[in-house]
Amino acid sequence: MVQCWNLLVVLMLHLLFDWRREGAVTPVKNQGQCGSCWAFSATENIESVFYLAKKSLPVLGPQQIVDCDRKCYGCSGGWPYLAYEYIIGYGGQDSESSYPYTARDGSCRPNKNGIAATISRYNQISHNENIIQSQLATVAPFSICVDASKWYLYQGGILSANQCGTGLDHCVQLVGYDTTSSPAAWLVRNSWGTGWGESGFIRLQMFHGTCGMNTAVTSAVV
Repeated sequence: MVQCWNLLVVLMLHLLFDWRREGAVTPVKNQGQCGSCWAFSATENIESVFYLAKKSLPVLGPQQIVDCDRKCYGCSGGWPYLAYEYIIGYGGQDSESSYPYTARDGSCRPNKNGIAATISRYNQISHNENIIQSQLATVAPFSICVDASKWYLYQGGILSANQCGTGLDHCVQLVGYDTTSSPAAWLVRNSWGTGWGESGFIRLQMFHGTCGMNTAVTSAVV
């Protein structure tokens, strides 16, 4: 049977896109009192790209990256691209059940039998938000880094560019956009649990480099 697209539906797909509706995003995580956002951001991107490539959504263990990535500093910070490099070098990422999260630095103890996803490389995405928008809807939910110094005040709504700076200090996952809202907004998943923001998510004003969200955009490739 041929299914005929409604023009309005096609137009809406370009105006509003959310990877959560496509089943490509795992439940909101909570990094706790550990500066491991960079590992969570990379992990969430790897989960999503692996799902889109293999049609199986793994729940992966960021603790492996926290403990084992020697180029970063565990609970004291790091970068998603270095997390990708570690996962590529090791040969994959363990599942959360194989390498549970502890919210503290620990000894490196990965389990080759626990690997649930692999990647081959990663890409840096353009700083241009129009390009980010078009690629986000066709590639995967991206890892992004932001200035979240004032995010603890966020309770809901669209955070405008004048409400935050651009000094990157936190990494999260970009899962979609809504250009039907006023102003247009990016849909961003945080790692502070579902009790924060809009059930663990925040909306950022689009096309203004809000919180520096366009500065360090990356995505792994399976």
